[in-house]
Amino acid sequence: MITRFIIYGFVGWIFEIAFTGAGSLLRGMISLTGYTYLWMFPIYGMAVLMEPIHDRIRSAPWPVRGIIWVSLIFFIEYISGWMLNNVIGLCPWDYTGASPYVVDGFIRLDFLPFWFTAGLIFERIHDFLDSINIPYLSAAALKPELNFENKKKEALICQGLKKRKVIE
Repeated sequence: MITRFIIYGFVGWIFEIAFTGAGSLLRGMISLTGYTYLWMFPIYGMAVLMEPIHDRIRSAPWPVRGIIWVSLIFFIEYISGWMLNNVIGLCPWDYTGASPYVVDGFIRLDFLPFWFTAGLIFERIHDFLDSINIPYLSAAALKPELNFENKKKEALICQGLKKRKVIE
């Protein structure tokens, strides 16, 4: 789960930088300036928690899945923006005045097509991570292994190596 959290965090950053860079070109900035916020890494990383949802809805038609992703992403974006605003005093991506379709400065309803697409891309990334066996660790998998037989063997090997160094 931690590995996937990190992967989703970096993929989110990359997509956001590419998206904002393309947006700068549309505004006439040939520099293609793209940007993101450090705050976005854990927010994008939380996509790992959407994997079980994808597993449950994967048989639904793609338009239905896209609407589900838009709804979830809007909810996550709104809650994240609201929480950051209440904890640090601002929402880094404050959309106030950017569009007539802004909700409390936290989400832009006119981004629906982008989030629809992002949700379907997320499905591909999730399936790819499954196909290359990037583990999705549960809390149970993080518990230390209590196999005393292996521990005894490891201790004997370490003792043997120490004795060999002393003799040499």
